Amino acid sequence: MRHFRLLVLGNGISAYGSYLNMVALNVFVYDVTGSALAAGLFMAVRLGTSVGAGFVAGRLVSAYDRKRLIVGADLCQATALLALLLAPDASRVVLLYGLAVITGSCSTLSQVALRSSIPVIVGAEHRTRANSWLVTGRSFAMIAGFSSAGVVVAQLGYSAAFVLNVSTFVVSASVLLALPIRTRALAEEKKGGDEEADGARWSVRLLLATAPVLMAMIALRAVDGLGSSSHNVALPVYSSALDPDHPATFISQFWATWAVGVIIAQQVLVRVTSRSGRTPGERAFAVGSIVMSAAFILVFSGLPTVPTLAVALVAGAADGVTEVIYVSRLQAVPDERRGRLFGLSASAENAGFGLGMLVSGSLLEAFSPLTVVAALHGLAIVLCSALLIVLVVRRPPPPEEERPGRGGGSVREGSS
Repeated sequence: MRHFRLLVLGNGISAYGSYLNMVALNVFVYDVTGSALAAGLFMAVRLGTSVGAGFVAGRLVSAYDRKRLIVGADLCQATALLALLLAPDASRVVLLYGLAVITGSCSTLSQVALRSSIPVIVGAEHRTRANSWLVTGRSFAMIAGFSSAGVVVAQLGYSAAFVLNVSTFVVSASVLLALPIRTRALAEEKKGGDEEADGARWSVRLLLATAPVLMAMIALRAVDGLGSSSHNVALPVYSSALDPDHPATFISQFWATWAVGVIIAQQVLVRVTSRSGRTPGERAFAVGSIVMSAAFILVFSGLPTVPTLAVALVAGAADGVTEVIYVSRLQAVPDERRGRLFGLSASAENAGFGLGMLVSGSLLEAFSPLTVVAALHGLAIVLCSALLIVLVVRRPPPPEEERPGRGGGSVREGSS
């Protein structure tokens, strides 16, 4: 786990650069093109590439060394940003859309490769704690990236923001290269011994038995993407209505409080998991998703500032917990199948978010932020409630952390 802490640090630094770039690059596109349509097209190309890249990433992660894929993705993004930085003004518009393709595909590849590797890096029994650390690191990175982006661009300019972003990718790649970790189960581990063979057959049976539930969870994450896009699009509109002179105030308060909720929830989740020795499963995922969507709806209900921020704290906590449960559940499948599953998940989540951006933007032309957020998050609540009912009435599967061993006993999932 010592090596994994350094990996979390490197990933957090890279995430900081990504969040900084999310603000700086979108504003830069508008300044260079002078067109809101061009800026929207840039975002559409980047998101569309992320959707398509999920399927390709799943195949790459299943076939090639995941550590090298993550390092290559970081270095590709750094190189693309440098090319944009050094290019003459006349060619920057074309390079911008090339950058959208590269960043969209590389960020998806890096995410799929890292999520698929966690059980191998830290051991299957520690994957919940590891996922919590990664979510916590990205939450800190989001706070730092969003809060510093305006200052960096305003005081130092776009070039400084891009150079800073390039350096974060280089640092992340360097840290990962220096770590003596492996990201794929050894071939001899998959083929060795009667106990391993029994465990592999059991894992396949468990995957087949729970495949409908896994597909339902992936579909729900896509619907969650619809809901997430609705509150992302509605926040500027709602914040402007609250305080027309300082519309950024509520947005900053909301995201900072949301991130604090994520961080607090991760600490609680790690302690609960360590004491029980069990990772919360599909029912906890469904309940957490319902709480998260309900909290996001309440944020737009017109409550006073303090209660609204308290609800935002709950939304962040539920959001962080459901993400860890979801990722940990998908990581329970055999290593050789994990990459394709996470690739499918990445495509579904990005597709849901992208579709939600279009739908939410259109609906906000005619309806209030509360109505739009309630409609899309309400859909998530209905579907999560349906999944929860199915999970309650069906016979529960065997605990995912245990599998039958030789002699009728049970053994823990192997750790690296």
